[in-house]
Amino acid sequence: MKKTYPLVYGGQKQKFARSVVVGDLVFLSGSSGRTMETGDVSSDDVKDQMIVALDKIRAALAECGSSMDNIVKTVIYLKRLEDYDVMRATEQEYYQKYAPGLIEEPPASTFMQPQSLSRPSMLVEIDIVACLND
Repeated sequence: MKKTYPLVYGGQKQKFARSVVVGDLVFLSGSSGRTMETGDVSSDDVKDQMIVALDKIRAALAECGSSMDNIVKTVIYLKRLEDYDVMRATEQEYYQKYAPGLIEEPPASTFMQPQSLSRPSMLVEIDIVACLND
């Protein structure tokens, strides 16, 4: 069985889903520093963009009956390699606050440095696979 959750930026439904649940797996579309309210990038700071992206991930997982504790795989696209340490530190700080289990038992993770993301001002995008709550 499959359930799709729409993605809405600034009141406009997007042409792809926010998340799709198949069986007990949750697949999230890439989350970036674009705010849900406007669809605009929140800041030109990678840490700020990471927090916006992680907040969106947390909300999307809650919406479909999961939580950050259930993340099993991340793919992180980071535009500037020099932001890698800040990106990982921000990720760890966020996990410590909202999903401390991921500190001791982290998800599988892939890191990529693309030449660009879908908007020139985007610095980071995070793709998530999680499972549903037990």
